[in-house]
Amino acid sequence: MESMQLDQIDVKPQLLTGSNENSSSESESQKVTELEILPVIYEIIRSIEKDPVDNATKQKESQDCSQKVLELQKRLESARITIRQLPGIEYSKEEQLRRLESLRKQLALKQQLIKKYKNVQF
Repeated sequence: MESMQLDQIDVKPQLLTGSNENSSSESESQKVTELEILPVIYEIIRSIEKDPVDNATKQKESQDCSQKVLELQKRLESARITIRQLPGIEYSKEEQLRRLESLRKQLALKQQLIKKYKNVQF
């Protein structure tokens, strides 16, 4: 596994945002935000690993690394903003679990009603 190059790995974490309300297609109702953070981290590590001999090259590599770190900070801030906009993020874990249980009970009740009314003859 040591021979495997990091630049061969194509990992793109995705954060799904949006809701499914009143939509027939999942692709229409959810917006996908790709958080491509790993490639930037990889570039930073590669630039740190380089050990140039002359000072001019060292300075250039240092500036490039600084630019990459700034790019990473921008992407992380973008991810934070996206996460803050997620529906339900303002609820605690316990509140989310209570809401989930309530919705499951409603679903079970509605399924029972559908089953009941399917068997009724009008």
